[in-house]
Amino acid sequence: VLLVRNRTRFSALGSRCPHYGAPLSKGVLRGDRLRCPWHGSCFNVKTGDIEEYPALDCLPRFKVTVQDGKVFVTAKKKVLTLPAATKHNQQLGLDMRCLLNPDTVLLLGGGVAALVCAETLRQEGFTGRIIMATKDKHGPYDKAKLSKKMNLKAEDFYLRTSEFLDARGIELWTEREAVSVDFQRQKVCFVNGSSQKYNHLLIATGSHPIPLEVPGADLQNICLLQTPEDSNKILELATGKNLVIVGASFIGIRLGQASSVPCTSWEVGKQLKPLCSLELQLSCLPGYCCFTSLDFPSECSYQLPLPFQMLQNKGVKFHMKTKLSELKGRDGKVTEAVLDSGKKIPADVVVAGIGVSPSSAFLKGTSITRNSSGAILVDLRMQTNIPNVFAAGDVVSFPVALLNREQLSIHHQQVAEAHGHIAALNMLKKQKELHTVPFFWTTMLGESIRYAGCGEGYTDTVVKGSLEQLKFLIFYIKDGYVVAAASLNCDPMVSLIAEVLYSGKQISKEEAE
Repeated sequence: VLLVRNRTRFSALGSRCPHYGAPLSKGVLRGDRLRCPWHGSCFNVKTGDIEEYPALDCLPRFKVTVQDGKVFVTAKKKVLTLPAATKHNQQLGLDMRCLLNPDTVLLLGGGVAALVCAETLRQEGFTGRIIMATKDKHGPYDKAKLSKKMNLKAEDFYLRTSEFLDARGIELWTEREAVSVDFQRQKVCFVNGSSQKYNHLLIATGSHPIPLEVPGADLQNICLLQTPEDSNKILELATGKNLVIVGASFIGIRLGQASSVPCTSWEVGKQLKPLCSLELQLSCLPGYCCFTSLDFPSECSYQLPLPFQMLQNKGVKFHMKTKLSELKGRDGKVTEAVLDSGKKIPADVVVAGIGVSPSSAFLKGTSITRNSSGAILVDLRMQTNIPNVFAAGDVVSFPVALLNREQLSIHHQQVAEAHGHIAALNMLKKQKELHTVPFFWTTMLGESIRYAGCGEGYTDTVVKGSLEQLKFLIFYIKDGYVVAAASLNCDPMVSLIAEVLYSGKQISKEEAE
């Protein structure tokens, strides 16, 4: 139990964040908002309700009484050992579907944006039909784990069970990919020939990995990472083999850390971290693009950025300032990667992590507004240019408050969940605008990097601590003010900065220094 004193008022709540179990006693308390030190989830200390994602469940609350200067907390043992309840569990009961309500909300996509939209609709009392249609064979799952825990079964990635969704009257249609939308008739057609009409539509189809386009890209054992099956397949294929990762994005870096442990030299081979007794050779090549604004300054101009240094110190070999020109094979399987310099790298398995594209091709030729990359343009209410049609998650470009409402795509789980929440509220005519600070995290070699804000276009940095000693806080500066921060082994500083940015207060470069 976590006992919180806010001026003269006491609150008693669950002590662990429902997301990944972080100790909330080490978090940040500002007013009635308690922010998790690890991944930025935020809770109202008076009610336990979620105020910022990625946590999907609220904190349990306990009765507090003050008598003769002593504070007493009352809780049943059974409640203390149960998982945290969602808000609609606490207040509204379970199956709220009413057959007398003819309205249908159709959610395209099975990720966190669609999931949070569905749960928010029920939480707010919507009794109509909710359909979540996804091209995947699975329901919503934790994609962050795909490159971190590659030996898990598909079910171990799930965010909600089918029983959970059924109990709340949320229909899940798997392997049901949308191929066209008739906005005038408010109807979606699917790849299997079926169709579905809607009253409100959420497009949350996410993004898909960009495939390699070089000679030999059609050889076997060239992989993309998008599903639990992909994660398991890469792990199986890479056992005892030469693995080449193409791309310097965080997917590529996380795969690199998942594939390395200390070794004495490059030739000695590495182990995949989730398991023991799995050895492979690992090389990383830069991709064609890197979709992240999380950059680390180097203490020397000739050094690799910090995440690369961490992996290089563990034996991962980087080939920078070069491109993949060709993949060669034997008997239909890849055997080596050829760089534009002519250098050849043994490659039994190749994983491409060179970026993603919005999954919006099925909207081509419609009247919905998209940018040149294919991302759907939305406003702060997640509304598209078409009435009753909303969009959320990786597939959108939205106004970012920290960048003076510049339209941008941000591919973070927490942002997608916030999008889904706001879309649901506005389907119900709540007239709510998005107000969130993007929060990102990753784990490398047992070290957790936190990042909050939006550093797109930053021009300067202020570094506190030491990059070399792996204990630091970096402020990203644009136009004289902090727009983002990143840290390693400095919790809960990034959560604190996220709360300051959320409040609307600006942090000047001088204050950061």
